[in-house]
Amino acid sequence: MRLNNVSQLAGFAKRDDLAYFLRTICGMDYVHEPMLAPTAEMLSDYRNKASSWDEYEQQFLALMRERAIESRVPRATIAESVLLCSEDKPDRCHRRLVAEYLAERWGDVDIHHLT
Repeated sequence: MRLNNVSQLAGFAKRDDLAYFLRTICGMDYVHEPMLAPTAEMLSDYRNKASSWDEYEQQFLALMRERAIESRVPRATIAESVLLCSEDKPDRCHRRLVAEYLAERWGDVDIHHLT
């Protein structure tokens, strides 16, 4: 769900490394789902302080509604999964927004933030 899963800043969490670790250690598959990521412009504006968190949040929620992710991303893709991004805490992170958005639309979704 990360916008850029191969950048040098990703460290051991680069796409291929993460896929290997998940498969070897957890027996899980890695799925990159860009539909669950913000646009590059949206993320850049927030990181460069051209938009506030509140503005970013509203833009990203609107983007998820526009993309209709609740009907276009199979629930099985999200079930028993871990959502990743580069933020270390969920309070200002798009993964929380995705989880809450889907929980609101799908119901019966448990969200556990790993810290």
